[in-house]
Amino acid sequence: MDFKNLKKLLDSLYSRYRKKYSSSDPVWNLLNMKNENDIEVLGFIVSCYSYGNVSQINRFAAKLTERTGNNFYEFTSNYSEHKDKKFLSGLNYRFNSEKDLSELIKRTGKILRQYKSLKNAFAESYDEKDADIIPALTEFVSLFKNEKKISNSFGYLVPSPADNSACKRLNLFLRWMVRKDEIDFGIWSNVINKAKLIMPVDTHVYKISRELKLINRKSCDLKFAVELTNRLKKFDESDPVKYDFALCHYGMEREE
Repeated sequence: MDFKNLKKLLDSLYSRYRKKYSSSDPVWNLLNMKNENDIEVLGFIVSCYSYGNVSQINRFAAKLTERTGNNFYEFTSNYSEHKDKKFLSGLNYRFNSEKDLSELIKRTGKILRQYKSLKNAFAESYDEKDADIIPALTEFVSLFKNEKKISNSFGYLVPSPADNSACKRLNLFLRWMVRKDEIDFGIWSNVINKAKLIMPVDTHVYKISRELKLINRKSCDLKFAVELTNRLKKFDESDPVKYDFALCHYGMEREE
């Protein structure tokens, strides 16, 4: 497919899927939150658990907010494992236990108490001169791992670009926070340039990107995500990640 027809396809897919509730997705769980602080913190936790079947992810998110309420920022920033872990009882998700969830919320709460928001924590390392958000994301992830030894299952929730991980879920979180349209919230847009975002590459984006010959690389790793992002910049230099939602759900529908 030549450039003109490929751009036409990508733009038509973006137009088709950009509407709210256009397809089942974890991002819609954030619409129940009252303010930007709650959206940000729940968005981070939900994105960390956004692996596997979408229906399973949404059920997990619904159970979590049912237990903790819609004041998710307050719950997380004041979280005491001793007093509050009872609210997370039984909230296991695939190979991540309730202990992993408690640890994630506890460490997120510590960051919130120090920086007041995850946006502030991320902005601490963000530099507009960097080619992309990878250096800042690497430092951001280190905030969750700079204490005692962590389990492999907890480490899976917050992977690092330093390990050549594509960091699909963290890049998904950044897309939700930085971009602004009917899907994404844009509450970090005053801090981070959306042109610096990296594509969140899951199995659906990986397959459809190769099928459309957007990229030939076989390994689904950080280099794949960067190369795909750079390729999509040919179609929209200022907002290449806008195609993520459409490519993902188009790929999912093709596989059904």
